Amino acid sequence: MLESSLLAVLQDSLQECDLVVTQQQKEKLVKYVLMMNKWNKAYNLTSVRDPQQMIIKHIVDSIVVAPYLDKTQYIDVGTGPGLPGIPLAIMCPEKHFILLDSLGKRVRFMKQVAFELKIQNIQPVQSRVEDFKPEVELDGVLSRAFASLKDMLHWCQHLVDSQGTFLALKGQLPVDEIEQLPSGFNVQETIKLDVPKLEGERHIVKIKKQTVG
Repeated sequence: MLESSLLAVLQDSLQECDLVVTQQQKEKLVKYVLMMNKWNKAYNLTSVRDPQQMIIKHIVDSIVVAPYLDKTQYIDVGTGPGLPGIPLAIMCPEKHFILLDSLGKRVRFMKQVAFELKIQNIQPVQSRVEDFKPEVELDGVLSRAFASLKDMLHWCQHLVDSQGTFLALKGQLPVDEIEQLPSGFNVQETIKLDVPKLEGERHIVKIKKQTVG
């Protein structure tokens, strides 16, 4: 049965990292992959077609970010089918995630995931990022494979103030992009992530607005 084989793949990869994941969380993460796989046939949500690859490339790759979320209100921009926002919401039930995407079919999928898996700490929203006005004060902006750092900051700078953080999830450390950071922004730190079973590097680049004065 596909569900049990996916659980085994997830269990296997989690043995190689320090994350604490409950059985209920594991089951929700796998059910999310099963839904993504089912909807993918009609909605083309992700280029990854193999559910076992989705576990590594989408789930584990997302949840390794959880230990670095130290606030409560986040927005995931260009989230696609809900990555990394939905896996992180499952991992961090005490935090809230706005999941922003401009395509209606992706937002419909995310709403169905929230309904079927009873995930109450996500808010899927259909909007272009530059048009979105948050109703709550956001602590952080998450982006995964969304844009260059320069473009991300250009489109997302209105979403947080100088107290908020931009968390760009990248593959190799984007040294050139960091050097071309617009004025008014500072790289706070870069974090190398260890993603079991995944080929290639993964990094978080944490950026903050400079305080004026």
